Amino acid sequence: MADSPPSTGASAVRAGDASATARGWMHRRRLPHKPRVWFEILLIAVGYWLYSMIRNAVPEQRAQALRNARWVWHAEHHLGIAVEQSVNHAVNSVTWVIVPMNYYYATLHFVITVGVLVWLFVAHPGRYAAARLVLAATTVVALLGYYLYPLAPPRLLSGGFIDTVAVHHTWGSVSSGDLKSVSNQYAAMPSMHIGWSLWCGLTIFALAKAPWARILGLCYPVFTLLVIVSTANHFWLDAIGGVLCLAFGYAVSYAWYGTMPYRLPRLAAGARRPPAEPLRA
Repeated sequence: MADSPPSTGASAVRAGDASATARGWMHRRRLPHKPRVWFEILLIAVGYWLYSMIRNAVPEQRAQALRNARWVWHAEHHLGIAVEQSVNHAVNSVTWVIVPMNYYYATLHFVITVGVLVWLFVAHPGRYAAARLVLAATTVVALLGYYLYPLAPPRLLSGGFIDTVAVHHTWGSVSSGDLKSVSNQYAAMPSMHIGWSLWCGLTIFALAKAPWARILGLCYPVFTLLVIVSTANHFWLDAIGGVLCLAFGYAVSYAWYGTMPYRLPRLAAGARRPPAEPLRA
């Protein structure tokens, strides 16, 4: 006697089980959880080491990088935004302004980014992983840009730009003076000074409670833009490249978590990961 075909009800139950399993997996994947401090410290340290190593391992294609820089400068003239040289000369003439800018460029880029990560870890653990993913994806796609489009900074172009670090004898950039041998000088596009500072600024603006902190968050990437142009380390278009990389980072985080990092639920600092919803048949 032939077996009877499975009932429609049984098929529906199995389909329901599969659907519930998928929903449960998606729910568990997107649940906020308290990050582990030593793991995060190790992850940040290893991540920055890999970023520096890969960035500096990209071949220094000097001739191509200078050609690309001249093309960018020419394109900016056509767009009517080629004012970097004027800004560079004007700010360089004010010593008490340009010297702090040199140190700003060399240090705050990393210090403030780490500071915002620590603040997220402590104050907003439920949003930390998603925001960190934005930063990581932004940095990874930037490395691809360094490899595919070597670009010299304006200060290395002949024709009028001033290397403010060399002129004022400050330790303002690892790409100048005695430290230039350990850093790729032709990795100006995209600008991660802009990508990272804008990530910091948006994060602070979205999550800080104090109005003054939110205002400072928005001012930080704006002042960073002024610094990278004044010190002749980047063109305007490098900054646009950094913004596009950050947009990619947010897209990756949104695709993984299903929402923007700052819309995820907040957990108390000592909270543990809540249990997943039970699967329903």
